[in-house]
Amino acid sequence: MAKLVLIRHGQSEWNLSNQFTGWVDVDLSEEGVKQAINAGKLIKKAGIQFDFAFTSVLTRAIKTLHYALEYSDQLWIPEVKTWRLNERHYGALQGHNKKKAAEKYGDEQVHIWRRSYDVLPPLLKADDEGSAVHDRRYANLDPHIIPGGENLKVTLERVMPFWEDQIAPKLLDGKNVIIAAHGNSLRALSKYIENISDEDIMNLEMATGEPVVYDFDDKLNVVSKTKLD
Repeated sequence: MAKLVLIRHGQSEWNLSNQFTGWVDVDLSEEGVKQAINAGKLIKKAGIQFDFAFTSVLTRAIKTLHYALEYSDQLWIPEVKTWRLNERHYGALQGHNKKKAAEKYGDEQVHIWRRSYDVLPPLLKADDEGSAVHDRRYANLDPHIIPGGENLKVTLERVMPFWEDQIAPKLLDGKNVIIAAHGNSLRALSKYIENISDEDIMNLEMATGEPVVYDFDDKLNVVSKTKLD
């Protein structure tokens, strides 16, 4: 029976300042580092041993993975970074304070942008300041697939090829996998894994730094889901 552990990165500096982050590369806050270290200690206490690790190409997720592996004595395991596990791209909202955005656009509209399954935020154009097209970590991608903004539906469509090609085969082979990523890329994966409806996924929250453990049978059906806290 294979295990999959999902960890949303520890609190980031922009989580702390209540800003839309998305693909902007911000660091962990001091509290976020503590959360990531605690995640590693919880994993060690639970006796979970991994064969493979995956994370995004964003600093807050990478550091969370490394702290979690270090404090569970598993920093040596193979690790893959991919843009497909990046946070949902918040488009032109990125960098804006969430409270001020609500004052500008209205609470209801901002709530729809943040929590709905298939409504896109205001989009960034490729030549706008802050567009990921100009970030060298995406230099080898077709510019046409670099988003200017995403909803959860698009995020799931972006994550799924990596799940199908890289993660699911390892789980089917009985390997234990850890993924340190982001609230929305992990919500997208959870939606698929648990077959959560478009409506119910709006209510799923991923706490920062909290390991979520799935046990699968040999057909990748979920046998159990637990949270380490």
